[in-house]
Amino acid sequence: MMNGQNFNREFPFTTHDFERIRGLIYEHAGISLNSGKADMVYSRIARRLRATGLTSFEDYLEYLNREPDEWQHFINSLTTNLTSFFRELHHFPVLAEQVIDAKRKGRSPILLWSSACSTGEEPYSMAMTVIDALGSWTPPVKILATDLDTNVVRQAAEGVYPMERVEKLPERDLKRFFLRGKGSQEGMARIRPEVRALVSFHPLNLLSDRWPIKGPFDAIFCRNVLIYFDKPTQYRLLARFHPLLRPDGRLFVGHSESLTHVANLFRLQGKTVYSPLANT
Repeated sequence: MMNGQNFNREFPFTTHDFERIRGLIYEHAGISLNSGKADMVYSRIARRLRATGLTSFEDYLEYLNREPDEWQHFINSLTTNLTSFFRELHHFPVLAEQVIDAKRKGRSPILLWSSACSTGEEPYSMAMTVIDALGSWTPPVKILATDLDTNVVRQAAEGVYPMERVEKLPERDLKRFFLRGKGSQEGMARIRPEVRALVSFHPLNLLSDRWPIKGPFDAIFCRNVLIYFDKPTQYRLLARFHPLLRPDGRLFVGHSESLTHVANLFRLQGKTVYSPLANT
């Protein structure tokens, strides 16, 4: 931004506007935006200006104070939802071992949590893994799937995807776990009802003071989420996950995330897979 403002943009956008937005998204969602995200912030919030008929970021930030319902749109706009089926493939054999062991121990239901489920690819991948691991379309498993972004939670619950989102899956899995669209739904694929039945979707801000969640979970997936939080926020979040995991449970994080700063809470068990430490 030249001299605090870029005059080539559709709307005036100053350094002060950017800093205010950085502060607000941190306050309300714990997301720590670095100084290089100005263009991303501009493009995403500019859509809300057009939607609300406002003509400046300053007016929009004042509008936020007057219209509580706009906060969810603001948060949704700045939430990144990059995902795919069986992303970070090495995690799913570990999950399969977890549920097989849990069933062997007589647990029912076996509880799993996808804590940042985005458009649903992660929890559905978990469900497909469980079905294969336990050899049943109705395994004793419940998967909780939550996300901050209410829009993607609704989309995930529908379980409908363009074919290009699923075409990289093995043909065998496509035939078993998806129904191909016909007629007006040509080019789309719907997750099978048996897979969908294992997953319960709910909106949740991980930084909320209270979680309507009890556990204990055999596995929690929190992948590629911690990178958006600063270290103190990461610690608070991980400290809340800890008591929700079974002693032999597993926490799965993203490929670029490390838990060395919470060595009092979790021990590394494999590639970005952690177990909770007892008596912490």
